[in-house]
Amino acid sequence: MADKAGDYDSSEIRVLEGLEPVRLRPGMYIGSTGYDGLHHLIKEIADNSIDEAIAGYANKIEITILKDGGVRIDDNGRGIPVDIHPKTKKSTLETVLTVLHAGGKFGDGGYKVSSGLHGVGSSVVNALSERMLAEVYRDGKTHHIEFDTGKPTMELQVTKGCPRESGTSITFYPDPSIFKETTTFDYNWVSNYARHQAYLTKGILISVNDERTGAHESFYFEGGIKSYVKRLNNGKELLSDDIFYVEKQVKEAEIEIALQYNDSFAEIMKPFANNVLTPDGGMHVVGFRTGLNRTINDYARKNGLLKEKEDNLSGDDIKEGLTAVVLVKLPDPQFEGQTKNKLGNPEVRGYVDKVMTEYFGYYLEENPAIAKKIVGKATLAARARKAARAARDNVIRKGAFEGLNLPSKLADCSSRDRSECELFIVEGNSAAGSAKEGRNPKIQAILPLRGKVLNTERARLDKMLANQELVSLIKGLGVGIGDQFNIGGLRYDKIIFMTDADVDGLHIATLLMTFFFRYMPQVIEEGHVYLAKPPLFGLIKGTGNTRKIDYLYDEVALENKLNEKIEEKRKNGTKIDESQEKFKQAGYTAQQRFKGLGEMDAKQLWETTMDPDNRILVKVHVEDAEKADAVFTKLMGDQVELRKNFIQSGAASVNLDDLDF
Repeated sequence: MADKAGDYDSSEIRVLEGLEPVRLRPGMYIGSTGYDGLHHLIKEIADNSIDEAIAGYANKIEITILKDGGVRIDDNGRGIPVDIHPKTKKSTLETVLTVLHAGGKFGDGGYKVSSGLHGVGSSVVNALSERMLAEVYRDGKTHHIEFDTGKPTMELQVTKGCPRESGTSITFYPDPSIFKETTTFDYNWVSNYARHQAYLTKGILISVNDERTGAHESFYFEGGIKSYVKRLNNGKELLSDDIFYVEKQVKEAEIEIALQYNDSFAEIMKPFANNVLTPDGGMHVVGFRTGLNRTINDYARKNGLLKEKEDNLSGDDIKEGLTAVVLVKLPDPQFEGQTKNKLGNPEVRGYVDKVMTEYFGYYLEENPAIAKKIVGKATLAARARKAARAARDNVIRKGAFEGLNLPSKLADCSSRDRSECELFIVEGNSAAGSAKEGRNPKIQAILPLRGKVLNTERARLDKMLANQELVSLIKGLGVGIGDQFNIGGLRYDKIIFMTDADVDGLHIATLLMTFFFRYMPQVIEEGHVYLAKPPLFGLIKGTGNTRKIDYLYDEVALENKLNEKIEEKRKNGTKIDESQEKFKQAGYTAQQRFKGLGEMDAKQLWETTMDPDNRILVKVHVEDAEKADAVFTKLMGDQVELRKNFIQSGAASVNLDDLDF
């Protein structure tokens, strides 16, 4: 670790201006006041500790979710300066926590590299917390101060002695008047954040504790992003066990890249700038792809793996089966917006391109067997792409609503307002017939499936487009496929999987989810995919015109309903005949078990599963893309033992309707 004392004092902290707008418009600073914004508070404070680690001044960080609803974040860094700031005339600790844009991340401040570009983190969290406590350990003393909604409630207190040589401890309690949706922190989110930061910062120990449940995890990865690539490829068939890795300084930038190929057809790309995930890419990703594509094509030409008249391998060919982590660290990263989704520094493109071209070129030359496998896989992808082109051209609808080339089996809706349109993907002709008869034809379209669709986890685009069921689905959706995918062409706001609540039905739903996750992830990400939840039981009372049915969706609900009715009868003095079946004891004339959607008539299907006022829909969303990728690899891949172990270990406790990725 670097010298902790150094020259880090009040002169390193530059004040820009103001704090008052934060409570008035919190979304401008943390994105939202819902789940994401709440957890962003942890990130803003913890990122400061990460910056200390990146700078070489800390190697331990601990995040604790407290029983009373707060969060405490500790590090063993230098500790926030506590001397009097020359501009505010207050302690620098108070200044950092109460003044917007006060921090060691501007100009020639305390950090050469920082993830907190905007420097608003600590003060924003303070402003949005009903209470904050800060302790700084420096020079054998503990410095303590407390705040209420961003305002100090006490003078800085200094006592002799401290629990460790140096460091900072921040505890905060989110303000429920700001975070009205929830103030309950999600341990899984915190755990995922800590794990990723540990991958990105070699040699740092990050611990996570949950005092509510006793859960505890510690993350330490000596291999850094190499370990990250290894985890991302867990469960996949690898072209080689070896992972390419390079770490180089180019001028003021640090470039770190790790990559490995597997035999899947999907790419996993994780780009970071100063430990911040940039999901929309940016110049570091452009430089990486340029260098990767050029290097592989040059190697293939030089070694006769591409014939003279053959076209170069395209970027799409080369990224098939690629898992890569690209991490750049810069003194002045130019992110797009507070959310930092994209890196804009133009010089970084050339830096990363140079490193990839030189060092990945060396790697291919020194590992000819691996190089031949990589080129061979890309060559097969190129052939498949060409074979798929003609089939794809026949599949893609040229316009959204004019009705050209719609599949004949699709019973479309009449509305052309996408916001109200729904597509039900229905298992079996019998259920599809009832659905067509019972639907609202203005807004509800029906697409029947015949049997199980293709498992797209192990199928390239050319094979997929030979499957008539998937071709019908692609035509009906209107978004195209592959490099011609366009979310703007989507014809329905809701795409609803309506399958039987049995093993076969759940298998079909999983196959459909695999298709969307691998080939149309944006449709899921934008919230258009749902699972219908049909009832399993009907409790019938009366006959003829007086006939009434209570629908129940699982065994627990059925048991609770029957017990509730029996208890009501007992309280009313009705004598219960225990020898009768339970549904009769509860006052029903019959009990029906729906084994499949086909057993329901049109009226029942509408009332239970299709009527927007009564139905239950489960939205499919990807909470953790890495976890989802691993689940689909295990469930739908070709490693039988891996899938068997996964199912055996979790089948008893998993309900597909409640499964979040």
